[in-house]
Amino acid sequence: MDVGKFRSRKAKTAQKAQSKTQFEIMKMLGIPEEEIPRFADAEHWLSYFPPLGQRDLDRFGVHSDWRRTFITTRVNPYYDSFIRWQFQKLRDLGKIKFGKRNTIWSPTDGQGCADHERAQGEGVQPQEYVIIKLDMLDLPPQLESLRGRRVFCGAATLRPETMYGQTNVWVDPNGEYGAFELKDNEVIVCTRRAATNLAYQYKTLEFAQVTQLATLTGQDLIGCRLAAPLTPLEHIRILPMMAVSALKGTGIVTSVPSDAPDDYQALRDLQNKAGLREKFHVDASWVETLEIIPIIEIPGFGDVSAKLVCEQLKVQSQNDRVKLTQAKEQVYKAGFYEGTLIVGPYAGQKVQQVKVIIRDEMLEQGLAMLYSEPENLVISRSGCECVVCLADQWYITYGEDQWKQQATDCLSQLETFSPETRKMFITTLEWLNEWACSRSFGLGSTLPWDDSVLIESLSDSTIYMAYYTIAHMLQGNMEGTVPGTLNIPAEKMTVPVWDAIFLDAPYPEDCGLPAEHIAKMAHEFKYWYPFDLRSSGKELIQNHLTFCLYNHTAIFPQKYWPRGIRTNGHLLMDGQKMAKSLGNFLTLEEAIDRYSSDVVRFALADAGDGLDDANFVDATANAAILRLTKELTWIEEMLASTALRTEGDMTFFDRVFESQINRCIQEADYNFDHMLFREALRCAFFELMDARDNYRHALDMLGQSMRHDLVMRFIEVSALLLSPICPHWSEHVYTTLLEKPTSVIKARWPEVGTVDLCVLMANTYLTDLVSQLRGSLAKVNRPKKGKAAQPAEPQASKTCTVFVCDEYSPWQREVLSIMRSVFTDNTFPADMMQRIKASPALQGPMLKKALPFASFVKADCARRGEAGLDEHRPFRESELIRENTEYLVRSIGLDGVQTEDAMHIQETASEQPKTLPCGLALAKVLQAAPGRPVFHFH
Repeated sequence: MDVGKFRSRKAKTAQKAQSKTQFEIMKMLGIPEEEIPRFADAEHWLSYFPPLGQRDLDRFGVHSDWRRTFITTRVNPYYDSFIRWQFQKLRDLGKIKFGKRNTIWSPTDGQGCADHERAQGEGVQPQEYVIIKLDMLDLPPQLESLRGRRVFCGAATLRPETMYGQTNVWVDPNGEYGAFELKDNEVIVCTRRAATNLAYQYKTLEFAQVTQLATLTGQDLIGCRLAAPLTPLEHIRILPMMAVSALKGTGIVTSVPSDAPDDYQALRDLQNKAGLREKFHVDASWVETLEIIPIIEIPGFGDVSAKLVCEQLKVQSQNDRVKLTQAKEQVYKAGFYEGTLIVGPYAGQKVQQVKVIIRDEMLEQGLAMLYSEPENLVISRSGCECVVCLADQWYITYGEDQWKQQATDCLSQLETFSPETRKMFITTLEWLNEWACSRSFGLGSTLPWDDSVLIESLSDSTIYMAYYTIAHMLQGNMEGTVPGTLNIPAEKMTVPVWDAIFLDAPYPEDCGLPAEHIAKMAHEFKYWYPFDLRSSGKELIQNHLTFCLYNHTAIFPQKYWPRGIRTNGHLLMDGQKMAKSLGNFLTLEEAIDRYSSDVVRFALADAGDGLDDANFVDATANAAILRLTKELTWIEEMLASTALRTEGDMTFFDRVFESQINRCIQEADYNFDHMLFREALRCAFFELMDARDNYRHALDMLGQSMRHDLVMRFIEVSALLLSPICPHWSEHVYTTLLEKPTSVIKARWPEVGTVDLCVLMANTYLTDLVSQLRGSLAKVNRPKKGKAAQPAEPQASKTCTVFVCDEYSPWQREVLSIMRSVFTDNTFPADMMQRIKASPALQGPMLKKALPFASFVKADCARRGEAGLDEHRPFRESELIRENTEYLVRSIGLDGVQTEDAMHIQETASEQPKTLPCGLALAKVLQAAPGRPVFHFH
């Protein structure tokens, strides 16, 4: 935990409406009603669902080696032996220990509640507080019967070092509190929720037993005097604050207005607002004389940081939550990391250096006690609210320095496929610590040294990837009740045998197994390991996946450490979380029935990459049905066509199409390698189809047909590129339509031919030119507005002159050189124009042309990036236009297109008339540059 980080006291509100019962959910999933009672036996789940999952995945087109399927509990004796071997290795290495540790605990289940056993609160950890014992000098009537005993208000805090600045204590005036019996004849006043957590931490007379001696409200406590440790005040009083939550800490908060913006503002409200005091029966004398006690000096904030920041942000009241949150974020971390104490025996020392010392002294003197609770609300799958229990536990020593460094080294060479995933791993490695790995009941394997204790579900699934490699040799069915290909009894899989398979240990002579069997399993393991890819959900980075790194580094040599882990978010349906109540919940079986498996895969690929929740869009799926069907029809037509061109040289548009096919192969290959399925779909389908459509359109304009060899290559490439996403569609095209002798799954990935960037850039130029010419022609033909406007007359056909520059002039190259030298992160610095003005080569009349040119280039870079700064084109624009004059004329509907050398006109500008013979102003031609022609219609 980052102790300098502000943590809000604001708690979650009441629980949502009760969800449906498990029985109702099962009926909604289509499970026969007479079958449902059988699920009372936990092992029935293991036999019922896996075959259905395999059936649906087969329909979905998953190509899996089902021989390696296995159940991961003690039902499977082979896997059980494997897990017991793993845990014995961890214990032998000193990675598993026993002792009392704070654990998220389910009171109903009577055992720890790990992440996968929670209905709410996955990832939540115990949060440790210090409870300050504030002895009550006044007792309200509800507590009179306790006079003579030590009765104190327990205020939970994360900052015991600030107790020097206490001025008062806050309670929720409408909150319910109780007096609860503790050990040593002490009584604590707090919420029942806090008392319950204390009971599970051995603070009450009996473990897990709460004895409530009295009940009262926060209003009953207001005005009572308390003796507060460390503060210079003789006593402090209990005052009301509406922001105090019964769901955080003890429901009692000590007030340090010098360094806590909430405390400062709430105290000011009581001092300045008589109506507020009257509402909660607060005597003015209790607050009017209270002054802030400076305790910590913070650079830039002074010694009353809360006051300074509240005034800077103009906080008006304790209800100004947004600004108060900003204030806390500013001062809390600065106070811990940069603050210096200015009071008490540790004055002059940094807060972070003495925080623990002050805490320990208060604990030793009986002025405080430790207290833990879940960071946030945790609800177990059995439906109860979890507490923090100081329980006897077998725990794995994650976070131990040397082991943590090994896991960090493993992460450094791990392919995570996204920077966000890597950051989440790094964060988890920073906070992950000792992890309770045992429980008292449920499914799973038992500890090899204690058969009465089960291994919890996140701890027994960290290296099972190694088991995949040999599973089919050991077991002949999913449950492991039938031996596998080597016919090895489960009881023969001893620790020395597992060592020989996975750790290169010598063959155990007394194992009772043929040496060649062990050698064969070891060879199979070495063939597959280390694993190249593990795919999982992002929520498992904080436990299961980080455990995977830790366990591999502990048990296996470095050559077998993981190489790649990819994570993803959850799945939305049309932008909403899937829910039966919204009518948008689909099982895989239902989705395949509705759309077909390939269309579901298509829409899933298009749903998004990365850690954000993917969005399955119904409209995308329906559109995919039409597009894939239409594409099949076109392919069938092409295969039957006799009109395709089979002779002649490659034309410009042939070369463009060929390069576009090769570029799509290249980009699809990259995106599939990096698990970017949406991007892969973009280039493997959408861009490839667009290339074909543009090719067909361009040739239609010229009255030509497509080349046969290019069309055939396009069809084959489209089937191959789309096969990872739509395997059934691709299989039909590849084997049925193209009549290839092998399955598309066994076909080689298409070879990437030459990607002629010059041709592609020329095509982009030509496409942009057509668009610009159409836009310019539309403006020329548009009727003029105004009083003198006449009705539009039919336009005569026109000829277009395109003024092009095949090269930049010397002064333009100078401008580009300056701009290129300062262009970083796709932006220019604010002083770029000043640098151009300062260039000796751009003085005098030249500067008047340079500045507008620089503005034009800057705008072009905003659209095209660094390409806008290129000095040289890989093709001559004038030659490209002349070569494709017929295409331009037909595309735009002109009589003709001709080119003029704009550069020559620019160089001889002083000799040119202000209006050229064609009618275009000279000033317009002076704006032409490479890649930026000027047009004139006449």
